[in-house]
Amino acid sequence: MSEGTRGMTPGYLVWRLSIKWRVAVDQALAPLHLTHAQYVVLSSLFGMERAGPLPSQRQLADHTGLEALYVSKLARSLESSGLVRRERDTADTRVVRLGLTADGHRTIGPAMRTVRALHDRLLAPLGGMDDLRTAALVRDLSTLLDTPLGPPA
Repeated sequence: MSEGTRGMTPGYLVWRLSIKWRVAVDQALAPLHLTHAQYVVLSSLFGMERAGPLPSQRQLADHTGLEALYVSKLARSLESSGLVRRERDTADTRVVRLGLTADGHRTIGPAMRTVRALHDRLLAPLGGMDDLRTAALVRDLSTLLDTPLGPPA
């Protein structure tokens, strides 16, 4: 632990790391004209499309952890940029389904390679993506993320 972090709470450190990580991703993706939030939507859509039918905006919000209203705004912006298509569900017209356009598919590949290289660099102090320390970090963070919010049952 560095002298600068001694006495800081885990919550504060997680918050600071999330800000640092987001800024690093924003900077890495700037040449591709994408923000971190846009990347999260595009890369999630890429994975969700490969796994099955086009997800709804609600499913994408649940998958990403982003607010549904924010996903809606991001989807509209990405649609305007020609990267995402939005279409009404044929069975329930209240539901909006999302998918990548051809331009979205052409954009996400280089973006994912850029972010993967950034992750390799950011995780180098732990030994890299394939190190046991990184695996332990992923396991611990997953445990914290899987813990429900709210008062104890």
